[in-house]
Amino acid sequence: MTVYGYARVSTIGQDLEAQIQQLEQNGATEIYKEKYTGTITDRPQFNELLNKLKEGDTLMVTKLDRFARSAWQGSELVKELIEKGVKVHILNIGLLDNTPASKLIKNIFFAFAEFERDMIVERTQEGKVIAKQNPNYREGRKPSYTKAQLDHAMKFKETHSFSQVEEATGISMSTLKREAKKRKAQESM
Repeated sequence: MTVYGYARVSTIGQDLEAQIQQLEQNGATEIYKEKYTGTITDRPQFNELLNKLKEGDTLMVTKLDRFARSAWQGSELVKELIEKGVKVHILNIGLLDNTPASKLIKNIFFAFAEFERDMIVERTQEGKVIAKQNPNYREGRKPSYTKAQLDHAMKFKETHSFSQVEEATGISMSTLKREAKKRKAQESM
């Protein structure tokens, strides 16, 4: 009956130390750790840990989002582990096992987590509708180069190669080619 800890951060630059300390302070004896985005469910260390867990073991994480990206995904994983006889200890929620009280807490928590996620999506969509009413609204990231910079680069392209234009202007070849293609399509209209 081992208490396994799992610590994860999303990027290489983030620090795992705080999670590791929390897991150790709460009794984790073996800790799996990795720097991997939560949007990818196929995480090598986590998969290894899941394969190692057996009846009577405990999986401990500091927060639900360390191993699950959505409330639904977390609920399913917790349910599978509990059915396998593994206790799940999410430090900011509590110990989840097969007791009726634990099932109630898990269901309420996951229902609220799902509701919160749905509300975020709804507010984001409402914000987009309002933003689109502005005639200057442009979805997506802000352009890296001004129209004047691209005009200059395309003028230079008339007498030079893409690589020469890239070197002279600092605008990437993919951006230059995309702009040339866009302008050619506009001319044919």
